[in-house]
Amino acid sequence: MYQLEEKIWFWTLLAIPTLVLLFLILQIWKRNAQRKFANSTLLKRLSPNQSLFKSALKIVVLSLAFACLTIALVNPKIGTKLETVRSQGVDIVFAIDVSKSMLAEDIAPNRLEKSKQLVTQIINNLVSDRIGIIAYAGKAFPQLPITTDYASAKMFLQNMNTDMLSSQGTAINEAIQLARTYYSDDEQTSRILIIISDGEDHSNEAAEVAEAASEEGIRIFTIGVGDPKGGPIPIKRNGVVLNYKKDNNGETVITKLNEETLQTIADEANGAYINGKRTKDVVESIKDILIQMDKKEFEAKQFADFKSQFQWFLGLGILLLFLDIFLLERKTAWLKKLNLFNENF
Repeated sequence: MYQLEEKIWFWTLLAIPTLVLLFLILQIWKRNAQRKFANSTLLKRLSPNQSLFKSALKIVVLSLAFACLTIALVNPKIGTKLETVRSQGVDIVFAIDVSKSMLAEDIAPNRLEKSKQLVTQIINNLVSDRIGIIAYAGKAFPQLPITTDYASAKMFLQNMNTDMLSSQGTAINEAIQLARTYYSDDEQTSRILIIISDGEDHSNEAAEVAEAASEEGIRIFTIGVGDPKGGPIPIKRNGVVLNYKKDNNGETVITKLNEETLQTIADEANGAYINGKRTKDVVESIKDILIQMDKKEFEAKQFADFKSQFQWFLGLGILLLFLDIFLLERKTAWLKKLNLFNENF
């Protein structure tokens, strides 16, 4: 297991292609200037020890040195010991609506991106709770099983889109049914399902399934994203709106936030409905809910005792800089004898 402490320093690697580009421009300029002075045969006689290969090698060595020093600034760390830690928390499953209606832009930037922002901020405020992720549209699909790996959760979350499920629609009941299989620990006293959706449920079974989930100890909290006034569903290509989704009569489809459906589902499962317009309010509401819940103690494997590895890259970078200093751009007598670079003398 490794960690990168200061990732922002990776931006300095952009200096390497700039350096290479400047080198190429300099070589082209030198060649053009030399051609004005003399032809290639005369130039070889005037400067027989000039080596283009070693000039290029110096740039390569300098670029590698710069890359090593950059990695040293990033300070990679390696976990040297795996420990079993005991922590207390709640099992939380996020069910995220990825149907086409989530592309509506009645809430910025659109409903799906807003949902992902909400879940990310909730995860950022968790400490030791276990989380799982479900994507659903016409069907539900498991994205991430129950885990304490928040980094992986956020990675899976960012990759979610409306094209990941071929069956369209919004079957919240499918998501609830799948979530019921996530809670494998019978001793877990607090089980939470958070549904993030615009509430356009086309199954009409969500309330019944929510009631069944409640009997198994699952509390369902719903977060509504969108505007009750609604908005069209844009059809885009390369970020440009080409048209808006239309129905069979050729009329533009207007999708609306259905708070009533989400409220009903939450009520059936001893939960609550939260409007997702303000991220800060949503995060605070979920935080308050978790504080009041009973926590289950569980074991988890975690890497501990991370040790910095920057010194290896720093040492290699300095060594390469020394090589660059002593690596002359001219052919040398002893190198002529060894012919290390396969140069034609």
